[in-house]
Amino acid sequence: MPILGKQNGFTVLEILVAIIMLVIALLGMASVTVMVIKGNSYSKYTTTAATLANDKLEDLKHQAFDAGDLTEGEHQDADNPLQALYTRKWQVGAARDVTGAKVVMKTISVMVDWSWEGRQRNVTIRTIMANPNYY
Repeated sequence: MPILGKQNGFTVLEILVAIIMLVIALLGMASVTVMVIKGNSYSKYTTTAATLANDKLEDLKHQAFDAGDLTEGEHQDADNPLQALYTRKWQVGAARDVTGAKVVMKTISVMVDWSWEGRQRNVTIRTIMANPNYY
């Protein structure tokens, strides 16, 4: 009869507990990975929208003060939707001198909208443009 004494190796219960702990850790890492991928995707869309808004703002700033795209009111890009996803529009407001006859400066707001995961998102960039002929 063999003597029961020291046994080498792991029991089935120890192996099962180790496997369960490993599965829980891997599931936690998988959920974090999904969140990182979604965050990167949202950042990409936001960066593209900000670039589209900035490009239009720079285009407007280089136009003449009395250009058609810089008349008071709301304007929309003729190429909408851009990249089949983004809608770009801009709004121009005017500040007049005390007599109300001459426009002293214009406020320009460029907005880019898009839909991401069923919700409407937007980026807005604003600037002020002075009338070079006023002073």
